[in-house]
Amino acid sequence: MGILSITEQTPLVQAIFSRNVEEVKFLLHKNDDVNALDQERRTPLHAAACLGDRAVGLLLRQGAEVSARDRLWQTPLHVAAANRAMRCAEALVPLLSSLNVADRNGRTALHHAAYSGHTEIVKVLVSHNADVACRDKRGYTPLHVAAINGHIDVVKYLLRLGIDEPNAFGNTSLHMACYNGQEAVANELVNRGANVNQPNLRGCTPLHLAAVSTNGALCLELLVNNGADVNMQSKEGKSPLHMAAIHGRFTRSQILIQNGGEIDCVDKYGNTPLHIAAKHGHELLISTLMTNGADTARQGIHGMFPLHLAVLYGFSDCCRNNEHVLSAGFDINTPDSLGRTCLHAAASGGNVECLNLLLSSGADLTKKDKLGRAPLHYAAANGTFQCTVALVSAGAAVNELDLKGCSPLHYAAASQTFRRCLEYLLDNGAEPGLRNNKGFSPVHYAAAYGSKQNLELVGGSVLDVLKMSFNCLGDVESSFPVSPLHLAACNGHCEALRVLSETLVSLDVRDGGGRTALFMAAQKGHASCVEVLLSHGASSFLKERRRKWTPLHVAAASGQTDCLYMLMSRAEKADLIDLADVQGHTALMLATLGSHVDCVHMLLERGSKPDTGDKWSRTALHRAAVVGSEDCVSALLEHEASGLCRDVRGKSPLHLAASCGHGEVLRLLLQAAAQSDPLDSLLDYSGYTPAHWAAYHGHKDCLEVILEHKPLSIQEGNSFTPLHCALMNGHDAAAELMVETMGSEIINLRDAKGRTPLHAAAHSEKVSGLQLALVWGSEVNSVDYSGRSALMVAAEAGQTTAVEILLQQAKADLSLLDMNNNTALHLACSRGHEMCALLILSEIDDLSLINATNNALQMPLHIAARNGLATVVEVLLSRGATVLAVDEEGHTPALACAPNKDVADCLALILSTMKPFPSKDPTAGATYSLNLLKHCGIIATRHPLPNGSLRHSYSKERHATVGLDSCLTD
Repeated sequence: MGILSITEQTPLVQAIFSRNVEEVKFLLHKNDDVNALDQERRTPLHAAACLGDRAVGLLLRQGAEVSARDRLWQTPLHVAAANRAMRCAEALVPLLSSLNVADRNGRTALHHAAYSGHTEIVKVLVSHNADVACRDKRGYTPLHVAAINGHIDVVKYLLRLGIDEPNAFGNTSLHMACYNGQEAVANELVNRGANVNQPNLRGCTPLHLAAVSTNGALCLELLVNNGADVNMQSKEGKSPLHMAAIHGRFTRSQILIQNGGEIDCVDKYGNTPLHIAAKHGHELLISTLMTNGADTARQGIHGMFPLHLAVLYGFSDCCRNNEHVLSAGFDINTPDSLGRTCLHAAASGGNVECLNLLLSSGADLTKKDKLGRAPLHYAAANGTFQCTVALVSAGAAVNELDLKGCSPLHYAAASQTFRRCLEYLLDNGAEPGLRNNKGFSPVHYAAAYGSKQNLELVGGSVLDVLKMSFNCLGDVESSFPVSPLHLAACNGHCEALRVLSETLVSLDVRDGGGRTALFMAAQKGHASCVEVLLSHGASSFLKERRRKWTPLHVAAASGQTDCLYMLMSRAEKADLIDLADVQGHTALMLATLGSHVDCVHMLLERGSKPDTGDKWSRTALHRAAVVGSEDCVSALLEHEASGLCRDVRGKSPLHLAASCGHGEVLRLLLQAAAQSDPLDSLLDYSGYTPAHWAAYHGHKDCLEVILEHKPLSIQEGNSFTPLHCALMNGHDAAAELMVETMGSEIINLRDAKGRTPLHAAAHSEKVSGLQLALVWGSEVNSVDYSGRSALMVAAEAGQTTAVEILLQQAKADLSLLDMNNNTALHLACSRGHEMCALLILSEIDDLSLINATNNALQMPLHIAARNGLATVVEVLLSRGATVLAVDEEGHTPALACAPNKDVADCLALILSTMKPFPSKDPTAGATYSLNLLKHCGIIATRHPLPNGSLRHSYSKERHATVGLDSCLTD
């Protein structure tokens, strides 16, 4: 329990820390608050428990809270246990209902007692039913913490209770004791039967941890002597010898080797202990391993030898003191799996002593890896100056190109910190004008990585290189895919950009897409780069090729406020601000579409016209309505943007807000519309109001706003009412709102084709709207101007559940005929809706409906047979359907199965030859034959069903959904 300043404590706590019992009694007698909290929420009882003081009893008698918790959730018992205050613990334990209360780390008082090593307190807690198997948040039990700290007596006591479970990481108490070098505890655990080969979650045994720990030598020897497996591998394939090699545990490695440790055991990466020792530079261990026969030619990770790793990490002593490593077992120029030799590794690592040792041992400096890179490429890329000098002095070619066409100078130019390599290469003949396979020179690399110093170092060569990089006399288009100027601007390297800007004649060079450096800087939001380019004369008016965007467009679209401000402030012409792209979009429209409110305010304040329309006559306010940005809408309305402006389809921002479900935006627009033109009917060119579109998409909140503003708008505009729209798409909540607001009389309103909302509901897959319409009193047998009822609509649309409800609950009339004399059964069969047809048949008792014919003289049997509805045909036949009735083509139901009329006629001829059709009237057969032959001519055609109406499902006139077709593709 730490106290920053005793003077910050209450007088009672100060007396406790002064161990002044009389002062404590006096203050308690004066009724000082016995449970007062300090800044750490500790009570006086916490302080007394920390000291193990007699004041504990006094405080308890005065009603001190024994379960009080501080900021760490520790109770006075936690504090007493941690501070070995036995008398305090004995006083507190009987007063507590539970001894297993945990602090923030999940540790109980027993954890603290075990950690402090006070066996007597541990015994007291256990005797009062403290949980000996309790775990903290990391899964540590009291036995773990006792083992970690070497408290052997506590360990012995807890072991007698039979407690030894692994923690959250799978470590047992033996793991923890070995890792912390607690040999006495480890010995006790082993004697008690602990498993010396128990792996943790990573597959490491106690021997692995003893091998890697700082003080685990004695534990390792103990484990080995007690049968630990010296070659057991972890999940990464590491043996205890690998672990010893990490930290160079020389003595432990000898013990492991002497007890059968495998010298060349490989981990999952292929590394042996020799690889690990070489990587970490443990010379003595390397000698030990090699003395015991370690294979120096064994290839490990990426096919590297131990020598690769030693020189890569710069351990020259490992090479110098073990010269036989350089030649034993393999050619020094043998590459790894990526084609890199040890010289490549040394050049990358930067230790010139390693590099010189390899060169003196015959390393080939012209050897290239699989990417065509020589050691000099690696030295230059890593900025290892001394290695660069050594390689060039030894004869390395400074203009050697790799497979990408890059020279060492390319990689040196990319370095932001090591300029000496670049300078040295230039002084020794490196060519700054060399271009790689993509046309990039070292200048490109320096610009891309923002190295101002490297650009300056190229000195007089820069201008020549840039003349090659830019065609400043033509159409100012880069001859490279991307110029150095673009790379510096895109990556925000202001200082490098300044160097280039001061060198070039024109800054308006473009890439393949027509983008200038200013465009790219504005797009990325690099304001300092934009300022540099503008100050050096870059044009703000140049457009890229595809969308014809200027830097102002892309800054607005990307929400780059600072860049936008600079571009507008330095604009040479006032018309830049409303310059349109190929689609007619201005910067204001793009900023609005991205909901970049600050950009919108800035553009409006600079004079951008809010009512400018694009090629579809859509304004910035249309876009704000689509994206639902209230702030953008407010800003535009404040600058007198018209909320009633129409696009090419007559849709205003109100239509779009309603269609997209942005209720608050719609409210703002309605208020603005009421002020500007309260008599505007708010109709688009198809006669639809915002209410239609809100209902069509089921946006109940938008409908609430509309009804609150103008209740009668439900009945305005197209006669296909909002209620029709809502029910057709199954939006019953929106429909219910409209009926509750306007009354049930609107449930039977008809559109221009005589359809009621029930007709619309019958077309929807959701039946909740249909049920609501029926509850509200919709006329179930009402027919539209084509004579169709809601049941007919549902049957033709194949809405099985709707058909079932209309038949069984609403008792719809099955005898109704449309204008072509089709019944609901005709319509269901014509669309191949078998379940609908069967439901209808289950409700038909009248044989006349079974054999009813339409205007084409077709019975349901004809149509069902033609559409292959086998089950329906079977039921119709069982219900007495006539099989010999002919339609207007002279075909029976059997012939109706033919795919077309010609096939049907041929089938009829064949059947008539095989077996004449029976006839009650002798003349009937002749009549049929004449009728058949009459239709067998080559010019005969099969007529469609009457009016072709059975081939078209019920639907209202669909217009393209609210202008999202272009707004969201901007």
